[in-house]
Amino acid sequence: YAGQHEVIAENLSTQIIAELSRYTQELKAERKSHFHDGRRAQQHIENSWKQLESSKRRFERDCKEADRAQHYFDKMDADINVTKADVEKAKQQAQMRHQIAEDSKNEYLTYLQKFNKDQHEHYYTLIPHIFQRIQEMEERRVGRVRESMRVYTEVEHKVLPIVSKCLDGMTKAAESIEPKMDSKQVVESYKSGFEPPGDVEFEDYSVSMKRAASESSFLNARGDSRRRSRSKLWPLLKRNKGTGQEDYSHLPPEQRRKKLQAKLNDINKDIQKEMDQRDALTKMKDVYIKNPHLGDPDSVDPRLEEITQSLEKLQLEAHKFEGWLTEVERKLLEKGSESQRRQSSHFDSQGNTPLTNNYGQNRESPDGSYTEDRSTETTMQFKSRSTEFDDEFDAEEPLPTIGTCKALYPFEGQNEGTISMAESEMLYVIEEDKGDGWTRVRRNEDEEGYVPTSYIKLFLDMNAKGAMTYI
Repeated sequence: YAGQHEVIAENLSTQIIAELSRYTQELKAERKSHFHDGRRAQQHIENSWKQLESSKRRFERDCKEADRAQHYFDKMDADINVTKADVEKAKQQAQMRHQIAEDSKNEYLTYLQKFNKDQHEHYYTLIPHIFQRIQEMEERRVGRVRESMRVYTEVEHKVLPIVSKCLDGMTKAAESIEPKMDSKQVVESYKSGFEPPGDVEFEDYSVSMKRAASESSFLNARGDSRRRSRSKLWPLLKRNKGTGQEDYSHLPPEQRRKKLQAKLNDINKDIQKEMDQRDALTKMKDVYIKNPHLGDPDSVDPRLEEITQSLEKLQLEAHKFEGWLTEVERKLLEKGSESQRRQSSHFDSQGNTPLTNNYGQNRESPDGSYTEDRSTETTMQFKSRSTEFDDEFDAEEPLPTIGTCKALYPFEGQNEGTISMAESEMLYVIEEDKGDGWTRVRRNEDEEGYVPTSYIKLFLDMNAKGAMTYI
C-alpha cells in the first residue's frame, strides 16, 4: 500500500510538478515581456502628449507676441512724430512675429496630428494586442492546470485497482489473526519443559517411627550434599541474565534444546559458507596453475590455510554442541516417559492415597539433579512460592531473534541504548525499524542495543517475522 503511494508521488513529481515548475518559469518570463510592452506603449503616448502640450503653449505664446508687435506697429504708424525709420523697424518686427507665430501654428498642427495618430494606435492597436496576448497566455495557463488535473486523476486511477487489492489483503490479514493461535505459539516458543510438582503427602508424626521423607517433586533422599538452588527448584524465578553458560545449562530443558539447535544451525551455516569459499579458492588456484599469466597460485595458499583452520574450529564447535543437544534430547525423552508412568500410577491410585510414602526418596527432580531437604525447608520454600512466582512475571524476557544483519560500516554506540559494532560484523536482529531509523540487535545473551538501520544489511527470517507480526 505504501509502495503504491510512492508510485503516485513519483508520477506526480515527474509528470506534474516538474512540468509545472518549468512552465511557471516560462510563464513568468512571458508575463514580464507583455507588461514591459504595455509600459513602453504607455510611455510613448505620454511623450507624444507632452510634445503636443509644449507646441501648443509655444504657439499660444508666439501668437501673443505677434499681437503685441502688430499693436506696437499700428501705434507707431499712427504717430506723426515718429520717424519713418522707426515705423519701418516696427513693421519688420511685427512681420517677423507673425511669421514665428505661423511656424508655431504649423508645428502645433503637426504634433496634434501625430498625437491623434499615436493615441488611436495606442487604444485601438497596441493595447488591445497586448491584452490579447495576456489573455491567450492566461488561457494557456488555465489549460495547463486542466491538463495537470487530468494527469493527476489518471495517476490515481492507475493504482486504484492495486490499492484496492492491497486493502483487501490487509482486511484478510486482519481477519486471519487468531489470538488463541498466537498465544499457543508464544507458549510453544517459551515453554520450559519442566514437569509440575507432585502432591505433598501427609506425614504422620503420631506413629513412633522414623519420620518419612515428604514426597514432592522438590525433595529426595539421594544425598545431603546434593541440594538444589532456588533457581532449579522454581523455573520462574528471576535470574541474573549475565550468568549465561555456553551450553545454555542455565535455561529450562525445552528452551535449552531450542537454543542449542539454533546455535548448531548457525554453526552449520558458517561451515557451509567456509566450504564454499574454500571450493572457490581451490578453483581459482587451479585456474592460476593452468594460466600463470592470470595470477600467482601461491598467493591463494594463505587464505586457504586460514579457511582450513576456521573449518576445523567450526567443526569442533559443531561436534561439541551436537553432544549437548543429544544429551538434552535424551533427558527430555526420559522425562516424557517417566511423566507418562507417573500419570498412569496417579490415576490408578486415586482415592487410595497412603498416609506415609517413601517413594520420593529416590525421585529425580525436573532438571535431572537430586536433593534431600528437611521438611522445615520445604515449608519455607512453599511459603515463599507465591511471592517468587508473582515476581517472575515482572522480569523482562529476552526478545526472540527474527533474523540476522551484517554491519556495512563501523558504528560507535556512545549514547545510552545503542550498541557499537565493527564493519562486516554479524549480529542477531530482535526488533525491526519502527520508522525512526534504528534497529534493535543482539550480540550475545546479555549484550543488545540499537544501531542505525542504514548502517546494516538485514537478513530476516520470514517465518519468525510472520509469527511476531501476529503476536
